Amino acid sequence: MSEFTTLVKNRRSANKFLTDVTITPAEIDEIMSLVKFAPSAFNLQHAHYVVVIDPEAKERVYEAAYRQYKVKTASAVVLVFGDKEAYQSVERINEGLLHLGVMDQREYDHNNSSVRAMHEAGGEQFKRDEAIRNANLSAMLFMLAAKDKGWDTCPMIGFDPAAVQEIAKVPDSFVPALMITIGKEDTSSQRVRGYRKPVGEFVSYNTFQATK
Repeated sequence: MSEFTTLVKNRRSANKFLTDVTITPAEIDEIMSLVKFAPSAFNLQHAHYVVVIDPEAKERVYEAAYRQYKVKTASAVVLVFGDKEAYQSVERINEGLLHLGVMDQREYDHNNSSVRAMHEAGGEQFKRDEAIRNANLSAMLFMLAAKDKGWDTCPMIGFDPAAVQEIAKVPDSFVPALMITIGKEDTSSQRVRGYRKPVGEFVSYNTFQATK
């Protein structure tokens, strides 16, 4: 079995963490140095992470997450936001490719105007969808990279988005996409992994085929 296969199979959503385990900003940054390679549409890199380590701020997040125990015991809580206005940075992001000669001026201008036009035509719903889609692509890589570094995680949608946005002091142009708890799992009460559909139940070829 390959290292990647082992990593994927060993990653579990941890519902309980060992208490009094700390994670440092340096350890988070080491994980993020891999996360920056996550795919994103047009390389706009929509994801922005707010890592909550401070005990007082973490307590507020715990309340915003409806007092879920995993938040209480986690070493940190990672709030994942998606930037609805990420497309506004398209020129800056592509500037390096222009200077390196990977893009010529015509291609650079055409690409940038196309990206802007697509988002402006799509409206607020499209921008929001793109922010969440791409932030969650990044978040999945975060959880795999964390596991590779020996940390356990749990993705969460059970939280008050408005409260989390206020706690993290995040501008309205960013949308809360996911909350991830991180720490060392307390395996004393770990359950057997739940049922996973066989491939034939969730994969169709060429046209959709319903399975039951």
